[in-house]
Amino acid sequence: MNLKTWFRHKKHQEEGNGLFASLDELMKMRKLTKYVQKLNYKKVFSNQTGDIKSIFKGRGMEFEEIRAYAYGDDIRDIDWRVTARKQQPYTKVYAEERDRQVYVWLDLSASMVFGTKKELKSVTASKLAALIGWLSLEKKDRFGIVIFDGIKTWWFKPQNSRAQLLAVLKKIAELSASVIQNPQADEKELLKSVKLLEQNVKNRASVFIISDFRHDFVNLKTELAALARRHNLYLIDVYDTLEEKAPKAGEYLAQYGTKKLIFDSASREYRRQYEVYFSQKRQDWRDFCRQNGCSRLEFRTDTDIRESLRYL
Repeated sequence: MNLKTWFRHKKHQEEGNGLFASLDELMKMRKLTKYVQKLNYKKVFSNQTGDIKSIFKGRGMEFEEIRAYAYGDDIRDIDWRVTARKQQPYTKVYAEERDRQVYVWLDLSASMVFGTKKELKSVTASKLAALIGWLSLEKKDRFGIVIFDGIKTWWFKPQNSRAQLLAVLKKIAELSASVIQNPQADEKELLKSVKLLEQNVKNRASVFIISDFRHDFVNLKTELAALARRHNLYLIDVYDTLEEKAPKAGEYLAQYGTKKLIFDSASREYRRQYEVYFSQKRQDWRDFCRQNGCSRLEFRTDTDIRESLRYL
């Protein structure tokens, strides 16, 4: 099936029509950095995780001192032990971090080459990687990225350089367009790719894993847990609305590579099991984040990224 038939509304030719992330689209993500900075009074968190600071919030994470609470301080930073001992509120103060390192692991493997509305998951993921890159450049943080296309891995060492970021965006645009022609997925290579990231991230850094987490991540949870212990880990889950909710009742033809399958979604039990599968996967990763002290963010492909950021 031609992927272009999945989308009714066509964009300008210079854009990817939702099939791939064009360089122009990735460059435009820079405009969202000001929008994100306006939201910097918020914290990036999920309902299932603890109070974890983030690059999106824009405040450093290095503890500096404890002082008496002053009007306007964030009540979430109150040190309750000192407050109880002193019988008056005290708050923790954080110093702005300098020369911070920010890493992204971007998944462009076969399962990401899917989408039923607006754009493919690989496109949303590419835009998010670009946004993190632009934010890092604005904040003078060093940005590094590992791009995985299902078989091969591309590694860009962290730098605070516009030239480096442009090279990264060009590579993302190139791979985003090429993977739709030949989607691939190799679990062993996936494991090697994440291990490459884990072995090369030094000091304490902010690490973003952008994927749909539909791989056999059982073997990778050890690596991710190791990253969470040493760094500030964020799992960014990109998903399509059809993965969350079963399609309307009827017969459908599904095709993956040369494999074809016809299924009927009319059964209530089928629809229930369909949605339970996605819900359980979501809960499993929420539990993982709660147990390992990392954060989980969700982005749906048919929702504007700006709109999704409002709820972080």
